[in-house]
Amino acid sequence: MSKKSTVPYVCSECFYQSGKWLGKCPDCNGWNTFSSDTIDNTKDQMIFKINEITTKSMPRIQSGIKEWDRVMGGGLVPGEFVIITGDPGIGKSTLLLQIAHKISENHQAIYFSSEESLEQIKIRAQRLSCTNEKLFFSDQADISVIIKLAEKHKPELLIIDSVQNCYMQNSDFSHASQSQLKEIAFKLMRLAKEKSITIISSGHITKDGVMAGPKTLEHIVDAVFYLQAEDRFQTRILRSVKNRFGTVDELGFFQMGESGLDEIANINKYFMQDLNPNPGSALVGFIEGTRPILVELQALVLASKFAIPQKVISGIDQTQVVLIAAILEKHLQIKLSLHDIFFKISGGIKIKGSSSDLAIALALLSSYFQRPLPEKSLALGEINLAGQIKPVNYINIFVNEAEKFGIQNLILSTNQKVEATCKITKFKSIYDLLMLFE
Repeated sequence: MSKKSTVPYVCSECFYQSGKWLGKCPDCNGWNTFSSDTIDNTKDQMIFKINEITTKSMPRIQSGIKEWDRVMGGGLVPGEFVIITGDPGIGKSTLLLQIAHKISENHQAIYFSSEESLEQIKIRAQRLSCTNEKLFFSDQADISVIIKLAEKHKPELLIIDSVQNCYMQNSDFSHASQSQLKEIAFKLMRLAKEKSITIISSGHITKDGVMAGPKTLEHIVDAVFYLQAEDRFQTRILRSVKNRFGTVDELGFFQMGESGLDEIANINKYFMQDLNPNPGSALVGFIEGTRPILVELQALVLASKFAIPQKVISGIDQTQVVLIAAILEKHLQIKLSLHDIFFKISGGIKIKGSSSDLAIALALLSSYFQRPLPEKSLALGEINLAGQIKPVNYINIFVNEAEKFGIQNLILSTNQKVEATCKITKFKSIYDLLMLFE
């Protein structure tokens, strides 16, 4: 029981205590701030100085699946609340069951399914070979029951599939409403923090492709990950969009097979295997999270038959492509504004950053002149409004990755400093690029 003592007068601004009333606080110099109050002398202090806070080492919970652990920032943090969302049928439940199966080998885990019966879960677990006897299952959807079971069994990992299908008995809010969803998420967040239980929940998305709520859960949870489909190889991309304990924009790659989702150790191998030196094709590298990724840019430039030429661009910021086309037209006198421009990133990947400027320019010129670039060429460079080609950062990371896959020619800025075993072709401005198409 807490003990309470009455102090005659307490400053309402700085909580300075005095045995008598004072017109001016001697601590904060506030006027008429003293009043008689009661102080709660609880055993546990509620506010702390930084050197009074105790910390302890809490190793991350690793699954052994490298692509998953990479996106999580090296593994799950004890007491972390994570949401994984994506389109229906994308493989969220499959991924969560596989992760629970692997983690339960070394940590206590409970899998709550609010969407499937226990019989359905068992059938899916047998199909995925996720039959670890250490993993516990439940089909409870009442959040109060889930919390009581978690407090009783004290698992290190709690998986809820999905949070939108959970409900609260005797709630003032209607089932599946935004207000009830927010309250459920808040209760789970407090459970994670107070009991140091790592919680992973799947979540639905709206027709616009964002997490249902809208955005309500993103403000409550510690991390948000999107599971997306890629248009080749039945690949699934796990993308980090919020992570308090890891890198944002990290990517993990999985391949959907008969036995579930298998991690892809090196995604660049898949992106590079069908690469052909066709007109309009250029290879570029970009950093996503902590890894370099090599992708193919594809451009199609056609004389327009419409009064207003079309610009159909996907996988990259449309403004960036239009800007590079305008720079080429201004300095090279190539009337790209009178042409339809179709531009995409091979593999369904989305890229950003100015390091792809040079590759965009080369892809547009290659399609315009109908001349392919030199075989197995990687282009990296930024282009300013004057048409000058500038060097990019992390060039050695790109070069090391490119040389693993037989890149024979690097197309860079004249000012780019780099060491490589392959041939290096350097250009000062976009005027020099025309030499590649003579």
